[in-house]
Amino acid sequence: MKLNLQRPIAFFDLETTGVNFAQDRIVEISIVKILPDQTQEIFTRRTNPTIPIPADASKIHGIYDKDVANEPKFSELAAEVVAFLEGCDLSGYNCMRFDIPVLVEELLRAGLEFDLDSRKIIDVQQVYHKMEPRTLTAAYKFYCEKELTGAHGAEVDAVATYEVLASQLDRYSDTIKNDMDFLAEFTNDGNFVDIARRIRKENGKLFFNFGKHRDKTLEEIWRREPQYFDWMLNAEFPLHTKQKIREFIRTVKSA
Repeated sequence: MKLNLQRPIAFFDLETTGVNFAQDRIVEISIVKILPDQTQEIFTRRTNPTIPIPADASKIHGIYDKDVANEPKFSELAAEVVAFLEGCDLSGYNCMRFDIPVLVEELLRAGLEFDLDSRKIIDVQQVYHKMEPRTLTAAYKFYCEKELTGAHGAEVDAVATYEVLASQLDRYSDTIKNDMDFLAEFTNDGNFVDIARRIRKENGKLFFNFGKHRDKTLEEIWRREPQYFDWMLNAEFPLHTKQKIREFIRTVKSA
């Protein structure tokens, strides 16, 4: 089934040095952009993470230090990535919990902000987990009836994710609408303000989603313990979380 698109959607996948998005780095990025007329554009690059790639990570994606030693740093590609994603909704496999947080952190390190609020985000893993819990390799076999060769290569995984979503829309056409608004809502697993899921929004209010102040509003803690926000800004939190904390502080101070 062709995707019913009003604007482009970018399926993307990252290979990284690890799974800690506050510290780890991208070693390969691939973006498969589907335009409303169903034509495709692909952007695939390897990058020098500037830190060693752990052996365990290399065993998964097959990329070693020597393979990226002469590649550009992500900061040198950041503007090109942002330009390629201009005007696109986003999709990926487990993208809300991993790929998007990693991408946003890398862009912030490069001094570039990346607007998520204006984009629909469709996590193909959420469709799969709600309908047929499996891995991407199993999803590809189940929905597309093909073996996924070259799994954990960024471009292979990004293309496979696009094909899986198209097949899911065929299989579940009586349940799942071929509509990006519907899919974004269907695959959303929480209304979180920051990519690290430390702050959530409910009924127009911001709540902490971790630690000793979990389930308390930011406004309440600002009144009672404003130094807590200083601690967050100086602790090892992701840059995107700190950005949202600063936005909150600016808002309350200007009120």
